[in-house]
Amino acid sequence: MLIQAILIGLIAMFVTFEWMFGTNLGSRPIITGMLVGLVMGDVTQGIIIGGILELAFIGAQSVGAFVPPNVVVGGVLGTAFAISTGKGAEVAVTLAYPIALLASIFENLFMSAIFPLTGTWADKYAEKGNARAIEMIHIGDGIVQSLTFGLLVVFGFLLGSSQVETLVNSIPSVITDGLTVATGLLPGMGFAMLAQMTLNKKVVPFFFLGFLLSAYIGVPVLGIALLGVIAAFLKVDFFSNKTEVVVDGGEDDDF
Repeated sequence: MLIQAILIGLIAMFVTFEWMFGTNLGSRPIITGMLVGLVMGDVTQGIIIGGILELAFIGAQSVGAFVPPNVVVGGVLGTAFAISTGKGAEVAVTLAYPIALLASIFENLFMSAIFPLTGTWADKYAEKGNARAIEMIHIGDGIVQSLTFGLLVVFGFLLGSSQVETLVNSIPSVITDGLTVATGLLPGMGFAMLAQMTLNKKVVPFFFLGFLLSAYIGVPVLGIALLGVIAAFLKVDFFSNKTEVVVDGGEDDDF
């Protein structure tokens, strides 16, 4: 168990590095779930749980000064506990969000105390034109933050796995059954949220075309995705060097 704890802690550290070197969405549960499943010996469950947690955390985005629940710690520990207890995705959803809220306390500490302090150091080096020093401060902040989240995952898994298993076994079946139903609704909610952001008059016909191909003709998802790529190339002329210039004179057009 110690080896597993260290490995999932390294996963949390590794995916948090994206905040230091550039965001690539590696910290999302759909990625960490697969990696944790690989460590825990059940990649299939890791992918399934990661996908469901991705939909559960899809709205966990930072807006202004708001620090959302920590997706990395919540996703990694939620998946690890769900696989270790053998209870599935409903347990992952139950545990991941409270764990993520607890971990966000540490993230708030970084945002409110540590980063503003190191930011003042960076300002001083900026006045001197020392870009290298600013870069090292940025990287140092990222290493400290990544190490903190990694340690939270390691100690959380070591201290909480047996207690969590006892807690899960004591949960009444009516609650776990309700969580199972709620977990089944999450994919629909996630896709509805995505559709609300992306659907418009130009893409709605393609959305229903994909639905009809899947529901009535039985085209697999990969085939529909490839057809979507072809449709994108037909709609957008990627290989044209022509640039269409639109001139809008507004209210003075007649003159």
